Order: sequence, then C-alpha cells, then structure tokens
Amino acid sequence: MLSTALSLVMLTVFALLGGAAWLWRKPGMRKQAVLMLVLAGIALINIAIWTVPDSEGRSPLAQVNER
Repeated sequence: MLSTALSLVMLTVFALLGGAAWLWRKPGMRKQAVLMLVLAGIALINIAIWTVPDSEGRSPLAQVNER
C-alpha cells in the first residue's frame, strides 16, 4: 500500500514539474511556478526519506513491508 502511495507522489512530482514549466512561461505567474517547484522538492525529499537505506542497509519502506 505504501509503495502505491509513493508511486502516486512520484507521479505528482512529474505533474508539478510540468505545471511549473508551463506557468514559468506565462507572464505574472512566476511566484506560483516557484511554489510548485518547492512543493515538488518537498515531495522528493519525502520519497527519499522513505526509500533511502540507513547505515545498516534498511529503509523505512522495507521495515514496513516486513510486518
């Protein structure tokens, strides 16, 4: 279930990046484009927190799947 949620978050990141690129070209919409980029960055950090292993080689996602 968590893998599905992380996949959806990754798809959302792609949509945010595409939307930010589209808004960047419109006059007066740069602030919204930057905010979308910030949100995409935050989502990527959350994905990294769940998937990057610690010093012992275990990721939180793997620990949840073990239960």
